[in-house]
Amino acid sequence: MKIYKFGGASINSVERIKNTGNIIKDHSGQKLLLVISAMGKTTNALETVVNAYFENRKEDALKLFEQVKQHHLDTLKFLTVLHWHQAEKKLKDFFTEVEWMLHDKPVRPYDYYYDQIVCCGELLSSNMVCNYLIEEKVNATWVDVRDIVRTDNNFRDAGVDWAVTQQNIENDVLPLFQEFDVVVTQGFIGATDENESTTLGREGSDYSAAIFANQIQAESVTIWKDVDAIMNADPKQFKDAVKMPELSYHEVIEMAYYGAQVIHPKTIKPLQNKNIPLYVKSFLDPSLQGTVISNANVKNLPPVIVIKEKQVLIQFKSKDYSFVEDKPVAQLHEIFRRVKTKANLSQNTAISLLCCCDDHYEKIDKLAQEASTIFDVELERNLSLLTIRHYDEETIKKLAGDKTIVLEQKTINTIQMVLRG
Repeated sequence: MKIYKFGGASINSVERIKNTGNIIKDHSGQKLLLVISAMGKTTNALETVVNAYFENRKEDALKLFEQVKQHHLDTLKFLTVLHWHQAEKKLKDFFTEVEWMLHDKPVRPYDYYYDQIVCCGELLSSNMVCNYLIEEKVNATWVDVRDIVRTDNNFRDAGVDWAVTQQNIENDVLPLFQEFDVVVTQGFIGATDENESTTLGREGSDYSAAIFANQIQAESVTIWKDVDAIMNADPKQFKDAVKMPELSYHEVIEMAYYGAQVIHPKTIKPLQNKNIPLYVKSFLDPSLQGTVISNANVKNLPPVIVIKEKQVLIQFKSKDYSFVEDKPVAQLHEIFRRVKTKANLSQNTAISLLCCCDDHYEKIDKLAQEASTIFDVELERNLSLLTIRHYDEETIKKLAGDKTIVLEQKTINTIQMVLRG
C-alpha cells in the first residue's frame, strides 16, 4: 500500500482537483491512502474567523465563515453531478459544526477554538476530493481522521497517542481496503479521547501521512508539491539552483533544522524508524523524477544553501565579569522558553553568550527586557544568517564575499555565518 499526500496548492481550484484525480486514476489497481490538506488559502481564511470569534465579533466571524462556505459550495458544483446532493449534505454538516460554536461566546483559551474551527478546512477539501473521485468511478471512500488519530489536548501542537492510533487504524482503516482501492482522509488534524478536534502543528499534513505510513508499514509515501524536486537552494533566490534526486533522512533533517523549506523533521522520524522511502513529486508534471528520501548514504551532494533574513544578534554579557555558565544560562533558557523563541545559532565566550534569532520585534524586545535583569544585553538588527551544507570556498566567497562576517561557526559539513550588509 502507498500513501499520497496532497497539499493545499495541489487542490486549490477545480482544475487542480481534477488534476489530482488524474494522478489517482493513473495509479489505478494500487491500494492508496490519500492524505488531503485544506484548499489553498482556506486555513488563513479560517484563522480570520477564529480571530473575529475570539474577539467577540460574532457577526464578523459568521460573515467571514460564510465566504469559506460559499467558496467550497461553488467549487463542489463543478466537481459532482450524480453525487452532488450527498456531497453538499456532508459539507453542510461540517458547516454546522463550526456555526454552532460561532453562536456561543468564547470561554476557553484561543488555541482550543483555533483547532475546532480551522480543522474544518481539511474536512471540506477531503470530502470534495473523495466525491469527485467517486464521480469519476474511482473505488474510493472517506474517513474522518478525528476518529483515527488520537492525541492529547495540547491544542495547536497536539501529541499523538501512538498505541490508540494504531489500534484505530487496524480496526477502522485497514479493513476498508478489502472493499475499496482508495481511502481518503485528512492531514493536520486529530482528536482527543473526548472528541475535541486538535491540530498537529507545523507541516502537520506531512506528519499525518508519516503517522499512517508508520502504522501500516506502507510501501512508500509521496508528497505531491508544486516543485519539480527538492532543490539545493531556493530557486526564487538562486536561478542556478539544482535538483537533488536523492537525499538521506539525515540530510533532510539537517536541512530543515537550518531553515530550508523542505520536510519537517517530525515527518521524517516515523518513516526512518520503519525504513519507508519518501518521494517528493510534482503534481504539475508527475512524469518528472522528483526526489526520493531514504536511508541510503547519498554522496557528492552540491552545496545546500539556506539564507535567513531579518536576523538579530543578541549579546548577553555578564554584569560582573563572572563566567557565563550554570545558573545564569539556565535562567536565560527559561526566558527563551517563556517568550517562545529560539536561537538559530549561539556561541559562548568566557563572559558572554551570543544568539542569532529571527527578529520578531515583540518577542525579541520582551526577551531583551527580561534578560537585562541578569545580563547586560546588546542587540544588532538587520542581519542575515547564511548556512551552507557541503560548503566549498568558491560558494562561501560567492555568497559572503562583499559582506562583513559578524559571527561564524564551522564544522566539517556545515558553515554558518551571521552577515552584515
